[in-house]
Amino acid sequence: MAQYRILVVRLGSMGDILHALPAVALLRRTWPQCVIEWAVHPKWSDLFEGNPLGVNPLYLDRKIAASRRAAFARLRVDSYDFVIDFQGLIQSALVSRVARRNAVYGFHRSLLREWPAAWFYTHAVNTAEAHVVDRNIALAVAAGARPAPVEFPLPDGRPEGDLPARFVLAAPLAGWTSKQWPLEYYAPLARRLDREFGLALVLNGAPAAEAVLRSLDGVQVHISGIAGLIDATRRATAVVGLDSGPMHLAAALRKPGLALFGPTDPARNGPYGDSLTVLRDPSARTTYRRGSEIDPALRTLTPDAVADALSRRLQQAQPVHDSGAPGNQATVGGKQLT
Repeated sequence: MAQYRILVVRLGSMGDILHALPAVALLRRTWPQCVIEWAVHPKWSDLFEGNPLGVNPLYLDRKIAASRRAAFARLRVDSYDFVIDFQGLIQSALVSRVARRNAVYGFHRSLLREWPAAWFYTHAVNTAEAHVVDRNIALAVAAGARPAPVEFPLPDGRPEGDLPARFVLAAPLAGWTSKQWPLEYYAPLARRLDREFGLALVLNGAPAAEAVLRSLDGVQVHISGIAGLIDATRRATAVVGLDSGPMHLAAALRKPGLALFGPTDPARNGPYGDSLTVLRDPSARTTYRRGSEIDPALRTLTPDAVADALSRRLQQAQPVHDSGAPGNQATVGGKQLT
């Protein structure tokens, strides 16, 4: 009898891959002996090497012709019992079309940014879940996976560079400038963390970000790849994150801390579980605008407000557990942040 085969399509970004992990974990739990292949961009290889989920990454960089040819050739070698497109874009739907498969599961066109992608699906699933993690789980269940507690299988990572004994970790450079916290706010935050808690503020970034990060006063800089970021996140006392991959990694690892939000909706894209407190000013407008300027609502989250909220987060005695909902809300200056 042929071995059961499943193809997962979620090419990037880092946060989106993390959001798909619980759904793919359900597939593995439901069919322990099956072969799961995951079409993904090669720059995310550190999320798969040593991952206990046991998937076979199928690396595809659509901008490189040789990568496309190699990936498409591999997709045609064996047939898949079904494909799940967690991305919902035309580019990901085309991957499912190239593969030899019996069925393709994807989201209903009403849930897609590029609705023509649904033309490639044999099963278009409409789901009412707010958070993207829960939507992905619903899609896996529609494909036959059995519901189970949420888990985020991740590799251990590996040490890259030096880290202090006790520190708060932040990754200041989000994919969109509009989602970033002002860089000039990190130095005063570092001073308060050192003075009041004896904690260093460590700023993580890729090698391309080193010059920018080292220009900031009072912080320690940690330059690493994804494996080093995973290791640093595991070792951090707490995390101050943005709506970006490193924050979602911290949520997956159930690290305590804060998630600072501006133009994106924390109900859909916020940290999963309750280890991270969401800070978002009531003036924030949900636009998803990929602007080159920092969103004004993020500028209202002052270093003192962030330090105060982080202090409250760390003093909470309640155990961290997965609630299946975005992170807790908090107040700044007596105002409720949503």
